[in-house]
Amino acid sequence: MRHRFLLALGLLIGLIVPLNSAATATAATPLQIYGAWHCSDDYCTWSTARSVAEFDSKNHWLIDRGDGRPSVNLIVLSFVEPLKLLNKTNDAGTVNGVPRGMTPDIVNYFKSKGVRVQLSIGGITYTDEWDAALAQNAHQLGLNAAEVATQLGVGIEIDYEQNTDPNLTGLQAFIDAYRSVHPYDATGAKHASRLTIDTAAGDRWLIGINRKATQDWLRTDAPVLDYANAMVPARQPSVDGAIANWQEHVDGKPQYSPPVLPLAPAKFTGGLYIGYGNRTMAECTDLINSLQYLTGSFVQNVAPNGVGATSGMLGYMFWAAEKPSTRGIGTQPPNTCEGGVGAGATHYNIPIPMPPLRQS
Repeated sequence: MRHRFLLALGLLIGLIVPLNSAATATAATPLQIYGAWHCSDDYCTWSTARSVAEFDSKNHWLIDRGDGRPSVNLIVLSFVEPLKLLNKTNDAGTVNGVPRGMTPDIVNYFKSKGVRVQLSIGGITYTDEWDAALAQNAHQLGLNAAEVATQLGVGIEIDYEQNTDPNLTGLQAFIDAYRSVHPYDATGAKHASRLTIDTAAGDRWLIGINRKATQDWLRTDAPVLDYANAMVPARQPSVDGAIANWQEHVDGKPQYSPPVLPLAPAKFTGGLYIGYGNRTMAECTDLINSLQYLTGSFVQNVAPNGVGATSGMLGYMFWAAEKPSTRGIGTQPPNTCEGGVGAGATHYNIPIPMPPLRQS
């Protein structure tokens, strides 16, 4: 009887774990980042302060995958409007340039569970505001961002989505000013020293920003930014499409003039949707059929192509928790994501809190 039980159990496990799963890749590099962008309940404006109890009623899955452990090890509160941050605006939705909903209570809601927190500056909606703020006083914008990071004990993400003519001189001044207050910290111990940047899903959009970041800010020998997030494309990709996008970052674009250099796998994450329109995505509810499962072998094993010493990307980022758009179901109850993102955290044994990141 015991023999038959073990045989049946083995067959069941064989059915559950497909051959292309990362679980079969014995030399796979462990994922270090497994996070979500968070849009609050007002479509990414965070313009209203919320009580912890009310916030928890909509977001508990993020700090409890069902067994008391968080579903993610990083939350990025999205978005801070750059021009308001520069001017330290006070209005109905903003206090000293920071959205009213991005409070110490909400930051500590996550940090008390070991989940790292960042604030994202920008987003596609605020591209013009990024342009204006950088043109007006990029240095002061960097100092103001550093001040907010200090006050809240968070990192900062640069989400500057100017595709045609990005102000790279201004962005360099922003980064220099931020780093004058919070120098690069390879250990990750000082949360305010975590400064990251978003790039496109692959190398064919945001080319100027991606080229500059890869060449000057994401180098393994002289890092300035901690890492990049390869953002979600216009819609959820196929398995092959996601892998092709991420491989572009690893390979670079030598045929471009000037070229986009290869990026070390240890210097970026890959973005996926957990909700798209009115559909509940497998990425939210069904791990076995999700992209974070089906692309896992690639993400954990992709080899460097001329830059970097270790295989495997840093991990995954998910767009986006709670209510990212006026249309769509979001991730509020009953459409919570323990069965997709949360189960993935268990499957990949995601470290919480986030460990020091690989540097090359």
